[in-house]
Amino acid sequence: MKIVAPDRGHLLVSEPSVIGDYSFSRSVVLITDYNEAGVVGFILNKPLDCTLDQLLPEVSVNFEVFQGGPVDTDNLYFLHNVPELIPDSHLIKDDIYWGGDFNVVIDLINKNLIEPSNIKFFLGYSGWELEQLDNELNANSWVVVENTDKKKLLTKNMLAFWKEKMKTLGGNYQLWLNAPENPNYN
Repeated sequence: MKIVAPDRGHLLVSEPSVIGDYSFSRSVVLITDYNEAGVVGFILNKPLDCTLDQLLPEVSVNFEVFQGGPVDTDNLYFLHNVPELIPDSHLIKDDIYWGGDFNVVIDLINKNLIEPSNIKFFLGYSGWELEQLDNELNANSWVVVENTDKKKLLTKNMLAFWKEKMKTLGGNYQLWLNAPENPNYN
């Protein structure tokens, strides 16, 4: 369902016209914070070619890591659905939480008490000043939609997520379902 005003817990789906921007072309971003200071979110559907154990030698499990966005790409962030296990978690919406005590997370992972269905890791984040995102929305760079997947968002097959959203939006968006990412390849 397409909505007009973005808010915490909503998804930003990049318009098909966003071409050539590695970070945001065909991306779906979960908005994790939306206030007068700006907007923060994480790109959900851009897996990286590395795993958590490759980034952190103290971790013994190879959880997938995603490109969260072009900001602060030297830092690791996480979303999860187990606030009862991770102190200092911040509710986004619909039983999805952001952050918490990272040392506890590492310990829980190493003890196999957290599974990939409970947590998603990101290098970097996506961030905008309010006016900047408003300008991008007015320029039709994004479509704002409800997170209809709720906490199942953490377990979805993210490789097809953007196409899934195009199909749900319907109309002219469906033309992009099978189009190559770069129209020059057509």
